[in-house]
Amino acid sequence: MRVPSPARLTSALAALVLLAACGSSADGGSTEGSEPSAETSETGAETSAAASAVTPEQKEEVATAYADLVHAAYDASLTSATSMQAAIEAFLAQPSDATLEAAKQAWLTARDDYGPTEAFRFYDGPIDNPDDGPEGQINAWPMDEAYVDYVEGDASAGIVNDPTGVPEITTEVIVAANEEGGETNISTGWHAVEFLLWGQDQSDDGPGSRLLTDYTTAPNADRRATYLKLVTQQLIDDLTSVRDQWSADGGAYRTEFLADPDQAVTNMVRGIGALNTGELAGERMTVAYETKDREDEHSCFSDNTNADVVNNITGVRMVYLGEFPGVTGPGLTTLVGATDPDLDARMREQLDATLAQAEAFPEPFESMIAGEDGSPGRAAMLE
Repeated sequence: MRVPSPARLTSALAALVLLAACGSSADGGSTEGSEPSAETSETGAETSAAASAVTPEQKEEVATAYADLVHAAYDASLTSATSMQAAIEAFLAQPSDATLEAAKQAWLTARDDYGPTEAFRFYDGPIDNPDDGPEGQINAWPMDEAYVDYVEGDASAGIVNDPTGVPEITTEVIVAANEEGGETNISTGWHAVEFLLWGQDQSDDGPGSRLLTDYTTAPNADRRATYLKLVTQQLIDDLTSVRDQWSADGGAYRTEFLADPDQAVTNMVRGIGALNTGELAGERMTVAYETKDREDEHSCFSDNTNADVVNNITGVRMVYLGEFPGVTGPGLTTLVGATDPDLDARMREQLDATLAQAEAFPEPFESMIAGEDGSPGRAAMLE
């Protein structure tokens, strides 16, 4: 089976990884592993010779521009998430159909700003450092809704409806519960907030439709409101911690990142390659395509998965081109264009084509994955 469309970038990204690795080796780094074949050695020698034409100053400029871009993108995400928090607090203060809808729209806006930042992962940076990175608290999925709140057929499910086992809902309780006892036991982050706003998605052609009474007269309405308020604050705190690590004003990880431009460039390539190929084309699209299960779509409660795909691809493109509002400086394209113009042209072409293809998906993600093989939606995912 062919995998969904973002995989069209795989071969170009693989070549880009080789280019970055050879560039580091040419500047005195070392590589480990088995002895390469004659063909690989010849290709590597050619790539290394080309990469050696890139100066340390150029790599430093690209790494610095990337660090500026990352900080600006996380700052934009935090700004819109803070606006979302204000909308949620307004809803909790005066629950109504209008304030609930405003909170949902604020989540969608904030989610759009967060999506491109996924391209800054997968190299043990401040968001997914294996020791203390908060990524699992920010964006873990898929989520077992019954771990947090009621679901169809079980009105007493979840932490919200367990005042005996969880007498008081606190930040400490919510954080400690995240992924406790299973990776789908998600209690924090974007998707916990999403579920608490939209509720379980039971519709074949629309998002969830949580009842307003869940926050007014329903059992445990006060606990549900407390949960939503605290989990939103935790998301703000986690995004703030990541953004600050990239600050030009003493950000600890930024300093470490820029200290080794060779490794910085390699990490940039690793991040966009892993997001595009393993995570987006693999976990987020192929799994859902094969299972046809709406529970496997990324933002399944709000039906925002189409936008998630577009925004993730936008992040990959953003890193490669070095383009973000308010940030000036060279991207990876500068280095690749100087060493392998054909590869650079192929990357640019495939980035534009993949983004356009995702933007043109003919129907909501849950409809595309649920269709019959050969249907327009499923066919669009494979083009």
